[in-house]
Amino acid sequence: MTLTSLHGCPAPAKLNLFLHVIGRRADGYHMLQSVFQLIDHGDTLDFDLREDERIVRLNEVPGVPEEQDLIVRALRTLQAEFERRFNRLPPGIDVRIEKRLPMGGGLGGGSSDAATALMAANYLWQAGLTTAELMAIGLPLGADIPFFLFGETAFAQGVGDDLQAVSGPDCWYVVIEPGVPVPTAAIFTAPDLTRNTKPVTVADFLGHKPESKDSGGFGKNDLQDVATRLFPPVAEAVEWLGNHGAARMTGSGACVFSAFSTEQEAEQVLMQVPAKWIAWKARSLTKHPMKSLLQINEL
Repeated sequence: MTLTSLHGCPAPAKLNLFLHVIGRRADGYHMLQSVFQLIDHGDTLDFDLREDERIVRLNEVPGVPEEQDLIVRALRTLQAEFERRFNRLPPGIDVRIEKRLPMGGGLGGGSSDAATALMAANYLWQAGLTTAELMAIGLPLGADIPFFLFGETAFAQGVGDDLQAVSGPDCWYVVIEPGVPVPTAAIFTAPDLTRNTKPVTVADFLGHKPESKDSGGFGKNDLQDVATRLFPPVAEAVEWLGNHGAARMTGSGACVFSAFSTEQEAEQVLMQVPAKWIAWKARSLTKHPMKSLLQINEL
């Protein structure tokens, strides 16, 4: 029996355990290094095949018109690739999304949604594309999409497709949403952005041993100083969470996180977060949950 729907598909958030800007090319593109960590908190998507060939988002997403939605664009791109390969269009898809991740939060919400959509459609359409092929489709749409398709903790370089699996921490995170979206362009165009951090290696990351519990994780987020200067709520969240552990901004902002060894420790801090902020706890993930859901065997 052909499967016609997939409901409750997870689109988890990511954290940048560190984020270094190691240079800038002549064309203005910034060269980055980071480690991406999946966490068990995110959006949820439902997919249903249609009788026609349209891609339709069933519910509104504030601030994101349907035509600009990465989910819709990713599905249409995969649909076109399907037609090229099989000389016919696959059925359309209805998509419903339950948003939990904020826009401009540095958690990769839009990219994660698009990656989940690509995995789900590849499965429903029985298209048979490999993870690498889906990553190639996703990359032009968003630099973080390949990571979510890669689906495990990764040392990242380049434009988002140079990924190497690494062992990440087994821990719990407290994440604060400061309530202000941070436009990525505002950070990367800032004249005071540090762009010459010394490159590191996977071995540097894996060999890092904090001198003390309070010394924080590996490296730093080079975008944080700019974001906290331009957006005071981010600075306030970093300062508050820093009183309870090593706090760091993820991505280009605005969300701020701190790692804890146990769920109990995270819960104790979470209970103290000021009511003006949205905050939550989440555990680190070693694999993207869609991989298990679809029983995908990595090639």
